[in-house]
This record gives sequence, structure tokens and C-alpha cells, in this order.
Amino acid sequence: MKYNYEYDRKLQVAYIGGGEHSFRNILPSLQYAPIDLVALTDHKGDRGLAVARQFGARRFYPNHRALLAKETSLDAVMISVGPDEEGRPRYPELAAEALGAGFHVWIDEPPCLSAEDISTFTNACIRKHRYLAVGFVRQCAPAYLQAASLIKDKAFGQPTSYAFRFPMALPELTRRRTDKGASAMLPITGVVALLADLFGEIKGFSMVRGTAGAAVLSLQHANGTPGSLHLTAGQSLSAPRERLEIIGRRASLVVDGGVRVTYYRRVAPVAEELAGRQDTSFTGDVDSAPVVWAPQLNLEEPAAQHIALSGYLGSIQSFAEQLLAGQPPKHGTLVDALHVMTVFDRLRAGREQEWLEV
Repeated sequence: MKYNYEYDRKLQVAYIGGGEHSFRNILPSLQYAPIDLVALTDHKGDRGLAVARQFGARRFYPNHRALLAKETSLDAVMISVGPDEEGRPRYPELAAEALGAGFHVWIDEPPCLSAEDISTFTNACIRKHRYLAVGFVRQCAPAYLQAASLIKDKAFGQPTSYAFRFPMALPELTRRRTDKGASAMLPITGVVALLADLFGEIKGFSMVRGTAGAAVLSLQHANGTPGSLHLTAGQSLSAPRERLEIIGRRASLVVDGGVRVTYYRRVAPVAEELAGRQDTSFTGDVDSAPVVWAPQLNLEEPAAQHIALSGYLGSIQSFAEQLLAGQPPKHGTLVDALHVMTVFDRLRAGREQEWLEV
């Protein structure tokens, strides 16, 4: 992995937002990406100025309009800001202004509140011939990239089903049809982006909701793969935040907490005459025993840091490298975002125990 100062060419970038999330998870990623942080703006002046100094931005602006008006030689703008008072993401308006100023744009997830908002991004991109990428970071998280590689292997076989567990409550129908109620569901957009990336676009789903907001969604992808999305409202705070299990052809894998991958490889079936008579319970030999990948946190390497494990570093690196190569973004495209938000709209408006086509 290259350090920032080792790149011969860098993207000239401005940053809108200087909150704690940016400070922890996004701006530190620039240490290992081909990005030159030219300017930063934040609506809280003292905080924004401190953040700009911390991460080496050359200039600070009190608002994004002043930045866009003055910084005319930028390549791209990165945006990570909180929602408005109703919980609606502010990216459609901010990204449209940055695109309108002639810059490529990277925005954090979730991109918006409805699929209808995607046209704001699309129209601005078309008018100025610029690209926009959404930071659906699970698409770039090392554990999920490893899972994606494994399920493409012939030894794993075509995925036959999967189950994803995620700690979120599904509001009641009347609540989720309001903007504030729907905004509480927005974290699911990152999960939907990952599932679509792994298994293809979602064709439809149904859902059952419990009294405490826990819910189970049964999904089917366009290629026929079925899966379940278990929204575990009420789970212990000490439990893994998320868990993915994928079943193949006599092989399976588990991703725990978004960082640990266990691959259960194919094991030869027990001979009929040995059924009930095996002399060991340790199934399989070394060549077929489970394989575990987990981050080695004591290595003091960039790859062991949270910015890498979460996928933020990969998302930002990919965005910058693609633009420097004159290519469109590979991850978090507008096609991805439109599909994700279409699924979200169906979830927001759909009734329980009904099949909802996407």
C-alpha cells in the first residue's frame, strides 16, 4: 500500500464537512490515497478550521458556496455531512452544486431518501460530463471482498442461499412512510448495496415485523438466489454488529462483524459403512479443514486500521485511482445507488407479508 507522499499524481480535492465521522473515518484515509486536500469547509468555523489544520488542507472556507466559487482548479469534491432537521440526507443539493461547478464528486452513504432523488445526481452529472460515486463502503471492505472472491471460486460453487444479520429496527408502516421514520432506516442502504454487489440486483422481497421492531426480510435476486435479511433490533451491544453466512455447493462461509471470514470447505461425505461408527469427531483433513482470515491488529499496518477494515479507505482509493486513469468509478455508481434506493422505497412503503417487486 502506497503512502500519500509516494504518489506521482494526485487528485486535487476539496472536502465539505468536518464532523466527528469525517475526522475518525474518512479524512484519515487520505494518508494512503492519491489525493491532495486543497481546501475544506464546515459550517462550524472553529471546528472546521481545526480539522483543516489537522489534515493539512491549504485553505478553509466558512461555507461550501465560497469554496466552490474560489477553488476553480479542483478535480473533485468529497462530501460527508449530517442530515437536515427531518433526517433527509443533504447530498442531492450539495452534490448538484459541486457537479455544477465542474467537479467530480464522492459522497458518503446514504446518498438520499428516495430513488426520486437520484435524478438530481444524474442530471447534474450529464450536464457537466462529470462522475459521482457513493461511498457504499462495504463493497470495498476487505472481509466482504474476500467473501466475493471465494463465492466465485468453482470449489465453492454457485451460492444457493445466504443470511445477513444487521442490528436495526423496522418502524411501523405509518411511521416509515414519514421522512423522519424513513430516515431511521437509512443505515440499511449500505447493506442492500453489499447484497446487490455479491448476488446481483434484488428482484423482490417480503417482510415480517415483530412487536419490538425486529424483522425478517425474505429476498430473491434476479439470478434466483434467495436470502434473508434479519433486522435484529434488541440484540446485545456486545454481540457482533453484523453477520453474513453464504451457502454454496457443499461449502459455506461466514463473515463475522464485517472483519472475520471463515471458509468451510468441501469435505468428503462419510462412507455409508462408517455412519455412526467414526472414531473421531474432527471432520476432514488439513486440506479440507475450515480456513479463517482475520485482521492482525498488532502489525501496526495501514491494512489493520479501522479505515481499511470498514471499507472507507478502499472506496476513496478506488474513486481517486479511477479518475486519475480517466475512468468512471467502479464502486457506488449511480446505477448502484438507483437500485439501492428503489429497494429502500419498496421497503418504506410496502406492507408486511406481501411480495414486493423491485
